Amino acid sequence: MSEQRSVQDTIKSFLVLVDKDAEFDRTTALFADGLGLDSLETAELSALLEDEYGKDPFSSDTMPQTVGDIVDFYDSAVTGA
Repeated sequence: MSEQRSVQDTIKSFLVLVDKDAEFDRTTALFADGLGLDSLETAELSALLEDEYGKDPFSSDTMPQTVGDIVDFYDSAVTGA
């Protein structure tokens, strides 16, 4: 659970950095009507997450579509699933 909170904190800090004032939860979409990330912001978030956690959910087999997808990616990495 602490890893989950940490990933969400990283996303929240990133949103402040790119001047997106958005509240979110696990079901919030990353694109369009959700956080509204564009391709450059997605690449920046991808790089930040890889720097922080050593793996990049955007390079996995399935492109994350929600905040929960990113959190689940790191949960799976921790549990080895």
